[in-house]
Amino acid sequence: MESFGEPKVKSNNLWQTLEQQIRENGIEIDRPKGKAHPRFPRLIYPIDYGYIPHTRSADGEGIDLFLGTSEIKQIVGLICTFDAVKKDSEIKILYACLEKEIQTAVTMLSHPPMYALLVRR
Repeated sequence: MESFGEPKVKSNNLWQTLEQQIRENGIEIDRPKGKAHPRFPRLIYPIDYGYIPHTRSADGEGIDLFLGTSEIKQIVGLICTFDAVKKDSEIKILYACLEKEIQTAVTMLSHPPMYALLVRR
């Protein structure tokens, strides 16, 4: 079996690297808590939702992010999604989210044909 050596970014540095992007680029909230999804008006955002400017995700837009209400300003995890209709996957960063907000975000994104997997820090 061929070995590819050590990864350039170790998993424990992933969180720090993502947080550096937030420090350098900020957070843009384009769907505040209580706002309807632009294509699905019955879907109301239960948590502030936006992206990190000057970054790019699989869909060509900025890396998505849920912004919670915790006083501890750090990434607490990621949600990996797969949309069977669009046939794409993305990550959504969970930043400063309380446990209830984490579960709310996962529930929001877990409805077939969308599937979500929580990765905790």
